[in-house]
Amino acid sequence: MIFDEYRKYDALGLAQLVQKKEITPLELIEIAIQRAEAVNPKINAIIYKMYDQAKDIAKKVDINAPFAGVPFLIKDIGIHIKNEPLTRGCKAWKGYKSSEDSLIVEKYRQGGLAFLGRSNSPEFGLTPYTEPQFYGPTRNPWNTDKTAGGSSGGSAAAVSAGIVPIATASDGGGSIRIPAANCGLFGIKPSRGRVSLGNTLGEWWSGAVVEGCVSRSVRDSAAFLDLIQGNAPGDLYLMKPPTRPYLEETQTIPKPLKMGFSIKHTLGHSIDSECIAAVKHAAGLLESLGHQVEEVELPFKAEDLTEIF
Repeated sequence: MIFDEYRKYDALGLAQLVQKKEITPLELIEIAIQRAEAVNPKINAIIYKMYDQAKDIAKKVDINAPFAGVPFLIKDIGIHIKNEPLTRGCKAWKGYKSSEDSLIVEKYRQGGLAFLGRSNSPEFGLTPYTEPQFYGPTRNPWNTDKTAGGSSGGSAAAVSAGIVPIATASDGGGSIRIPAANCGLFGIKPSRGRVSLGNTLGEWWSGAVVEGCVSRSVRDSAAFLDLIQGNAPGDLYLMKPPTRPYLEETQTIPKPLKMGFSIKHTLGHSIDSECIAAVKHAAGLLESLGHQVEEVELPFKAEDLTEIF
């Protein structure tokens, strides 16, 4: 397989090739490494390489796992990987290494994902762009003069550039959704309590932060959420398990829904006309599918949102 073929598949598609024995996990890792070495100097998406670790995982992976051998990046912020660095984009954390895996990492391993490295993040994930002083800015692969967004900008840039088909992302105030929008990917913020932050965190930002991913397909994000969802002892927020897998949900036609949308900026700023057109297009598409769609006023004042955040 060459990169142009690799690029055509989402994460589940690559895993299916592995399961059919049409390609080996190690071959996937080699392609991902070649792509990373070719484009990362231009976009600065990966700030710590774990190529040898990815190869070790690829050699031992269960080919029946949902993401068997799929190259994968983990954001450099809240997730601990045993014996590997975690800096949260901050110089003060230089030299720190985690003593254990976060619980979610165990799920990544069970899913067959091969850790290629750490993706860039702003310091402590505090900005909607990814420009930490420690590592320098992540560039948007579509136009390197533009930002990839934040705080999951490194992950989004890497997926958009075709290094990996899926990567972790976390979101407190837009950190999955903003980079997904900037880089042309799919990004959804799971509900609070859907994914456990244990065993290394109880909550983050008063429960606003959740773990998820950025991907190139809805089905990848659904299957990933199936993999990581669930509670653990000590969690502050609990949710009942979904009634059926999210991946199955993507293949089910929903009943007509009542939906509201707004084209006003949450903080009262101006909005680009292309963004307004995109929202209206999506609303029209939903309406054509039989849903009741209407424009509504935002249910809060900008000042209230700012103060609470």
